[in-house]
Amino acid sequence: MLASAVAHMPHGATFRPYSRDVQGVAVISRLVMTHQLISRAVALSLCLVGVGAVPASADQVSEQGQLRKERRAGTVRSTREIEQIVLPQMSGMQYLGPEYDAAAMAYRLKFIHGGKVVFVDVDARTGRIISRSR
Repeated sequence: MLASAVAHMPHGATFRPYSRDVQGVAVISRLVMTHQLISRAVALSLCLVGVGAVPASADQVSEQGQLRKERRAGTVRSTREIEQIVLPQMSGMQYLGPEYDAAAMAYRLKFIHGGKVVFVDVDARTGRIISRSR
């Protein structure tokens, strides 16, 4: 078929194996492949960066596990009990949530008041407010 196409070409015309359209498609195809390669490299690097965050989440899991053990042993109060003691004392503040510090055996309750974050540290054993930041 190629030979017949060349035979029917006008005199003086040169045969180009690829038309400009086909060459344009080849260029676009190379650009798409390059884009895909860059996208995969970025995704891989983000995954590798995420690996560094594992210890932080592992710390949170170990603190939660520690809290459960202490809770079962009856040495600390539950988050719900702490909130029932402290939240009524924080009228006018928006409650954001708790954190537990196993080393200090204390909860840190976070609030917003007047556009500022307020931390209230509470003894996990007694429910007594230890400190309040403003």
